[in-house]
Amino acid sequence: MQAHWWADRPRILAGRDLAAGGTWLGVTRSGQLAALTNFRSGSSARPVGRTRGEIVVNLLESAVPVGQRLSELQHDQSQYGGFNVICSDGDRLGIFESATGTGRILDPGIYGLSNHLLDTPWPKVELAKSKIAIALGSAPDDDALLELLRDDTAAPDHALPRTGISREWERLLSSAFIRHAEYGTRCSTVIRIGTDQRIEFREWTWDIAGTLLDDVRFEFEIETPVR
Repeated sequence: MQAHWWADRPRILAGRDLAAGGTWLGVTRSGQLAALTNFRSGSSARPVGRTRGEIVVNLLESAVPVGQRLSELQHDQSQYGGFNVICSDGDRLGIFESATGTGRILDPGIYGLSNHLLDTPWPKVELAKSKIAIALGSAPDDDALLELLRDDTAAPDHALPRTGISREWERLLSSAFIRHAEYGTRCSTVIRIGTDQRIEFREWTWDIAGTLLDDVRFEFEIETPVR
């Protein structure tokens, strides 16, 4: 389901997995953020246990600083299939990578994350990082960011990663925008958290052919906690 304010958790704005109830990316009214990707590697695959979508929900509902959240994930990560998760408590941004079992706080900068470790130089990660600096220069215009997210150019075979899947699938998954009926891009999301304490959330939803179905926007001020 596309992004919306959840009725049962009204502080969360996110899409929702209708089968398992979790999400892959979301923000809260207090400025917290979390986003998750699967970790793809045939050589280090682990059995899938609990749904990884609950990791994002738990992070969005957590009241502890981001450093403590990363430490807690070290104890819980074995219960899930491989993942990476980026999270923020509204002040600092951190990442946890289950493949290494470690988390860390990130300094300001431009990072790229796909289905391997942070800044693994897969072609689409390197291309996105080089383009996003240019796109950010045109903010708040979303056109350049959408163009980046809609890039369906496959990487050349010699540059494809080797993650334990077939060459055909490596080629299909090598683009930023994936066109496939069973495993294609279904939404593209841009979140801006400004120094003026406003959050802008925009999401485009696509059908199995990559045709635009919907374009939704949310804007709100970050709530200051009552002390």
